[in-house]
Amino acid sequence: MATFTIASAPAAAAPVRLVAFGDSLTTGFNLPRPDSFAAKLETALKAKGYDVTVTNAGVSGDTTSAGLARLDWSVPKGTDAVIVELGANDMLRGIDPEIARKNLTEILTRLKARGLPVLLAGMRAAPNLGADYQRQFDAIFPELAAQFGVPLYPFFLEGVAGDRGLNQQDGLHPTAAGIDRIVASILPSVEQLLAHVKQKQAAQ
Repeated sequence: MATFTIASAPAAAAPVRLVAFGDSLTTGFNLPRPDSFAAKLETALKAKGYDVTVTNAGVSGDTTSAGLARLDWSVPKGTDAVIVELGANDMLRGIDPEIARKNLTEILTRLKARGLPVLLAGMRAAPNLGADYQRQFDAIFPELAAQFGVPLYPFFLEGVAGDRGLNQQDGLHPTAAGIDRIVASILPSVEQLLAHVKQKQAAQ
């Protein structure tokens, strides 16, 4: 008697799991959850045809020290790539830039050890902190991006900082329209990050 085998259909690829790891700029301070950076970024990526989930791992008030302390559980097993957006609260509190550099170095070291592609989102110091502080702080992000060979989005608040129409009354946190501007600006860099993920998966 002839035997027949039924070929199983190939399993659908799982969505790319992207973690947005940051502070109140990521979490969407004082905004409805659908207006947060992570939610709007996921919507924008899906509109361009990407099968991706963006986890909101932002915690309001987090410094780089606090971010480092929660890194392992905020970026869980199964994550495919990470956007690191930290440093604004260090700057606002006038914390020594070398402390922020040390913490971000450890964060990038741990993520690299896990083989996770990273997009580093830069921050810039406010001018009122003085030229020396500004120079030291602003140098952290491009120098670490070069050191670790990760892509850099130079300034997370590009096009938003200082624009009253795109910020809440505190002048620090973007409105929903401000988040839209951030997402539109950072989107090409995130697409490059996802291309890196795809290349990595294809090589495995």
